[in-house]
Amino acid sequence: MTTEVYLVRHGETMFNQLNKVQGWSDSPLSLKGINDLKVTARNLAQVHFDKMYSSDLKRAIDTAHLIQDNNKVSVPSKMKKLPAFREVFFGSFEGDDIDRTWEKVAVAGGMKPEKNVDKIIETLGFDKFRDATKKADPRHLAENSQELNERMKQAVEQLAKETKGLNRVLVVSHGDFIKSLGLVYWEKAAVKDIIPFPGNGSVTRAVIDDEGQFKIVDYNIQSKDLNNL
Repeated sequence: MTTEVYLVRHGETMFNQLNKVQGWSDSPLSLKGINDLKVTARNLAQVHFDKMYSSDLKRAIDTAHLIQDNNKVSVPSKMKKLPAFREVFFGSFEGDDIDRTWEKVAVAGGMKPEKNVDKIIETLGFDKFRDATKKADPRHLAENSQELNERMKQAVEQLAKETKGLNRVLVVSHGDFIKSLGLVYWEKAAVKDIIPFPGNGSVTRAVIDDEGQFKIVDYNIQSKDLNNL
């Protein structure tokens, strides 16, 4: 039985508004984030989910509960947390200004200081960008490409076991983690490393087949377009 997965990015947070690095650190959903999520929730209100999951970070948990509370056709159940679906870890950069962080990462990757993360990734490639982030981190705690790839593999394997025999599930996760999944599991990501960053409240749809293989079929669908799924 094929399981359909609606992978939702959490709503906008205070750190998003303040242009701060937000990985394993957490900040509350902003008022805008809550209001925008209500649109996502309204457009998913008639979509039946056999089960709902979230990462173990509060911004994801709050997003999942908001969607669950507005769903009209799913049976309410206890939300299960999946820590493997939490955001990428940025180590010592957690909570720092994003622009200054990317400048340090660019220099660690052998570039001139650069604030535009897309330009850094385009120059270095996604894996080397991750490795440069760990190198730039004074404590070298940030996840590098190998660590993140191993966690993504663990995440999809766990999800396949959790959802076996289910028709459709919701998973609330995070922008950088969802983008990283897209680069590995989305066939349309032919030009690697430069797919768009998923928007807050967006849906990335995936399927898990009978053999437990995970594949993304629709990426970064905005809330206003969810009725077209």
